[in-house]
Amino acid sequence: MDLDPVWLSRVQFALTVMFHYLFPPLTIGMGVVLVYLEGMYLKTREAIYETAAKFWTQLFAVTFAIGVASGIVMEFQFGTNWGVFSRYVGDVFGSALAAEGIFAFFLESGFLAVLVFGWDKVSPRFHFIATCAVALGSMFSAVWIIVANSWQQTPEGHHIVQMMRDGEPWVINGVPVMRAEIVNFWSMVFNPSTLDRLIHSLIGAFIAGAFFIMSISAYYLLRGRHVEFARRSFTGALIFGTIFSLAQLVSGHSNAKMVAEYQPAKLAALEGIYETGPAKLSIFGIPNEQEKKIDMELAIPGMLSFLVHGDSSKPVIGLDRIPEEYHPPVKVPYISYHIMVGLGMFMILLTVVASILRLRGTLFEKRWLLWIFVFAVAAPMIANELGWVAAEVGRQPWTVVPRVLRDDAGQIVYDSAGMLQYVPGEGLLTKDAVSEVLRGPEILGSIIMFSLIYLLLLAIWLLVLNHKIQKGPVPVVISEGRHPGGIFKSQAERIEHGSSMTEAKQDVPEQK
Repeated sequence: MDLDPVWLSRVQFALTVMFHYLFPPLTIGMGVVLVYLEGMYLKTREAIYETAAKFWTQLFAVTFAIGVASGIVMEFQFGTNWGVFSRYVGDVFGSALAAEGIFAFFLESGFLAVLVFGWDKVSPRFHFIATCAVALGSMFSAVWIIVANSWQQTPEGHHIVQMMRDGEPWVINGVPVMRAEIVNFWSMVFNPSTLDRLIHSLIGAFIAGAFFIMSISAYYLLRGRHVEFARRSFTGALIFGTIFSLAQLVSGHSNAKMVAEYQPAKLAALEGIYETGPAKLSIFGIPNEQEKKIDMELAIPGMLSFLVHGDSSKPVIGLDRIPEEYHPPVKVPYISYHIMVGLGMFMILLTVVASILRLRGTLFEKRWLLWIFVFAVAAPMIANELGWVAAEVGRQPWTVVPRVLRDDAGQIVYDSAGMLQYVPGEGLLTKDAVSEVLRGPEILGSIIMFSLIYLLLLAIWLLVLNHKIQKGPVPVVISEGRHPGGIFKSQAERIEHGSSMTEAKQDVPEQK
């Protein structure tokens, strides 16, 4: 059996990253909702907002912990599996990941203890500040990770140099060791794809957090438990979910235009464009890479050209203008991308219908719709995963994609045969990026080991999550006696009442 180290390393990285990415979108999305709930508590002093904030904070903390544990493995793989890649991008990734640690992780984790354990130790205002810090930290973490990844897709602000060792040019097996070095930090940070990809990813996280809250709230409503809490939580999350589902459509359009300009090979793979010309928008189909066509295709003629250029008659670059060695695979990006788009449209339809029913005052009477929301939490999670699959497989066969060659006017340059040209000497092929000493059996063993560990982590997360959901929120009442003072003043004003009698009293008026 041929255990190819490159293929196995890609599989391992994909498995670990996809498992890890179940959790950051939830913490980013829930962080924004926690800020809203605590802000509403400070504004209204209604106990129900405090009850909701404390409950969702518990789920946030559990998810954050599993996310941290699963993310550590991913970074170690840069050294164990992708040594050549790490040498090539070390100057770029070093600055971005250092910034992520300094500006994001320490901010998020530093205030996390106050968020989780400080309810009765600090004042409501300081606790709100801690909540904001944790939410911002989770988003800042995404910023720097996406900066680094976006540079791989559309590199800028660097030059390629040969590495030196002991004062001499470094050569391994007769091959010069090259690396990318930053010459303009801010050009590297704000490379052509950073903002589009960051906005798209953050919106996806906000949607995931909103659907997570709506799923649990819908479950409580269907069971007739914690009804007032569930109504408030569902309503707030629905507002967020509707706004960001619609915003994702706008962000996706902007992202696609960026890909068309800076990554034409990826767009050709995502849409199954084999021939350059006015391009149809493919709705459904099955890529046939042997015959270079889309079988059983359902498409809107000229629509992709219109979306990209504002003119349905303008050509979109197809794979026939891309040199063969730069061709990405088509099947995986095409299928992943189209399922992601389909799920996005489903979430728009679902949230808009629910919002209309909420305005009419009949939303919580529609049990069939609440059941859909219970299971619809899977939609943003799958869409987020498939979005990354489409983006990462769509840049193959490169780990760092060479820039498209342009003239002084910024126009794409073609050779005499009409083929698109790339900047010579740039980029790093995936097959050349793995560590030189890797062996297939070693990678296979670690894949099996980490798969078992991750299955255990997933089981623990689901068990703890289920326990907390079954237990439900503990109602909070606001006492008349308050302790004014500084932001660190202990808050005797918030008192938990965990008895089932108190909880029942809260729920009875809504159940009637």
